Amino acid sequence: MRTALVLLLLLAAASAVGSLLPQIPNSPERVAAYRIAHPVVGDWFARAGFFDVFGSWWFALTLALLFVSLVACLIPRSRAMLRSIRQRPIQAREIDAFPLYREVVVPGDAVAAAGTARRVLRRHGYRVAVSDDGRAVAAEKGALREAGSLVFHWAFVVLLVAVVIGKGTGYVGHATIVEGQTWTDAAFNYDGDLRTGRFSSGAHTGIGIKLIDYSDDFRRSGVPMDFTSKVELIAPDGTPVREDDVTINHPVSFDGVRIFQFGFGWAPVVTIRDGGRILYDGPIVMGQNAPKGVNALTVPWIGFVKLTSLRPQVAIQLELYPDSVAYFGGLLSGGSPQPMTEANAPFMRYTVWQGRITDPSLTSLDTRFMHVTSSGGIGRGWTVDLSSGCVVSGGGASGLPEQVAGTACEPGHRSATSMSFPQLRQYTRLQISHDTTVPFVLGAAILILLGLIAAMYSSRRKVWVRAEARDGGTVLQVGGFALQRKDRFDEAFPKLVADMTDASTRTPIRPRQEVGAR
Repeated sequence: MRTALVLLLLLAAASAVGSLLPQIPNSPERVAAYRIAHPVVGDWFARAGFFDVFGSWWFALTLALLFVSLVACLIPRSRAMLRSIRQRPIQAREIDAFPLYREVVVPGDAVAAAGTARRVLRRHGYRVAVSDDGRAVAAEKGALREAGSLVFHWAFVVLLVAVVIGKGTGYVGHATIVEGQTWTDAAFNYDGDLRTGRFSSGAHTGIGIKLIDYSDDFRRSGVPMDFTSKVELIAPDGTPVREDDVTINHPVSFDGVRIFQFGFGWAPVVTIRDGGRILYDGPIVMGQNAPKGVNALTVPWIGFVKLTSLRPQVAIQLELYPDSVAYFGGLLSGGSPQPMTEANAPFMRYTVWQGRITDPSLTSLDTRFMHVTSSGGIGRGWTVDLSSGCVVSGGGASGLPEQVAGTACEPGHRSATSMSFPQLRQYTRLQISHDTTVPFVLGAAILILLGLIAAMYSSRRKVWVRAEARDGGTVLQVGGFALQRKDRFDEAFPKLVADMTDASTRTPIRPRQEVGAR
């Protein structure tokens, strides 16, 4: 067991290193930045495997040695436990040599007095054995302590094995789903941060998640209270199974997958036309880059549309204000922007870039080889001309402050490339976790707790009783000791002797006489 404790301390130290240093499976960019900032130490850490602690050979070796050490220690203890359970308590020769000892005189013969003592000990939870002549009783209790200790350690082994198997064969990733759209559990549908176990086969469940509606609740100060994603769960064959609500701290389980609420955002629906040809039509998932210490709800949302089929290529940068009344109203009144917690006269600023698109990502834009051709604003229900920035239609009933209202196009204006903003949707960001060993981890954790309670709040105790006939009565010699929590047994032993005496004198023949005590 000492070896197991040393190995456990080594694993704890390794886990601390893995928590303090960036890890390649989780954030390779941070590892690269660390090695650039600390070239000497970074190279040494890389050679030692500190940037991939949980996948290093020495961590796996330490974990394997811990398993071997625990099992090698638990097997002999388990066998000894089974032998002790099957074995009857052993009679003692010199009862008066034990730390706790009493002699009391009770009426009746010795065999009857020993039988009464046996019944009392059984009522107190002792395992008892009577000698062949019926005059001596051996009793013991507290096997639950050793059993609890064994349950604790075996459950700990099961927990470690389940965690290794679950994390090694499972996967965790994030899915972004716009209202009305369906997401399928497949590797290429995740948001680029899918983490799979080292022993994962790469197979996914193929289930579908359709976002029916997303709702949230905020205090007036902008502090969030609740986030709820109402989803429809779809079987791998395309059959709808049920509807459910995914909320904070209340994940949904379906077909071996656990679905957690992770984030949310806005997704304006945009249609871009070039004459009569539709270049883009659909929602745009917007993101944020709020400065540190600034309420994210007071910062506009950013998104991009990249039209790579045009020559020259065109990218449109969008800046969304879901509640333009709260945002611009606070600025125009001389104050600060108010939190934008709902859709109220949504407004977008746009910037049109032209040139060569080198980054296909929809979350950023590399403008090194591009230049701005136009910019402007668009409200919900508007259609604007991207080349001139004027409002083709819909600008009159936007509800926007006058300072950000658009300028209508001249009568008869013909737009070459136009953009429409018909509606504003929301999206949810869910964490998808697949780990088949979660029930085993939960069961092992419960057993660890139960075993720990049993081991901490029980103690092994042994008691011996011998009855000897004397002067028309019987002298009961009672001795015992406790292996743990001895102070409690010191208090319980006199009561145990008194219970034996009372049980033997319920039909008194002569007054009880205490012969000796120690």
